[in-house]
Amino acid sequence: MRRLAFSLLVLVLFAMPAAAKDTVVVYTALEPEQITDYMKAVNKTLPNLDVKMLRLSTGDISARFMAEKDNMQADVVWGVAATNMLVFKNAGLLEAYAPKGLERVQPLFRDKANPPAWVGIDIYMSAFCFNTEIAKKKNLPKPASWADLTKPVYKNEVVMPNPNSSGTGYLSVASILQRMKEPGGWKYLDALDKNMAEYTKSGSKPCKDAAAGERAIGVSFEYVAMKMKKDGAPVEMVLPKEGSGYEMEANALTRKAKNNAAAKAFLDWAISDEAMRLYSKYFAAVSVAGFPVPEGLPKDISKVVYPNDFDWSAKNRDRILAEWQKRYQK
Repeated sequence: MRRLAFSLLVLVLFAMPAAAKDTVVVYTALEPEQITDYMKAVNKTLPNLDVKMLRLSTGDISARFMAEKDNMQADVVWGVAATNMLVFKNAGLLEAYAPKGLERVQPLFRDKANPPAWVGIDIYMSAFCFNTEIAKKKNLPKPASWADLTKPVYKNEVVMPNPNSSGTGYLSVASILQRMKEPGGWKYLDALDKNMAEYTKSGSKPCKDAAAGERAIGVSFEYVAMKMKKDGAPVEMVLPKEGSGYEMEANALTRKAKNNAAAKAFLDWAISDEAMRLYSKYFAAVSVAGFPVPEGLPKDISKVVYPNDFDWSAKNRDRILAEWQKRYQK
């Protein structure tokens, strides 16, 4: 009887369904290799979450999210430019949420409302990838500034991202327009366009193209420049002396997920010390103080970036993109 009872118990246990996981749909513009690294920690720390991830470039993920406003699919937006987050907030697509540990996040890195509609996690900044082998073959000097990129010697040797599809592309354009004021900024972009070989869809591709020897200079962002160099490509990272444009990657709860405890748990993790340690492997600044800076990046990015007025960037985004499209995508 005991043996029979034990056998029946084993059968019952095996017949029972595994504990159901809570599903969280996440939209992100983070780099694929970063997502792989981060998700190892998420799966270990939050084993009861089934994270369904959609990764696209900033412009594409934003367009998708905006298009779904009446049939929202995403629960969480993770690692998308703060400028875009402001657009989402103004469109009423976000649900205010204060993740656990919010008090640790520096004021610069969060929405001004309380509770915030979005919370920043890191800063990325524009950087040039300069291929030293191509430069040697073609006798090209190393550029030191945005101004240098308009010199005739670089004709057809510059690649940069299309701001309509790339957050990196938009931060570079918006930074130039803020720094030079619009008339001067558009005049500069006109001159830069004369040297442009291609406008790419993704923010990392210009640097990857330069690393592969397809062009001499890729206007990209610092993470991919450092990665290409670390991987052995003959590239140097250049932070333009007038100041790098910068943007912030941020997280938010969507309107759909107002009562989704699993989505909130994900956002709690996304600003935890564990998450910050992972972000700090890739970026010069994260939203919680006290984490080390990756080797090769400046210890104080305030000395190398040009301040970004995120409200201005968000408010004028559609107008700027339309003007850019009219001028350079004929």
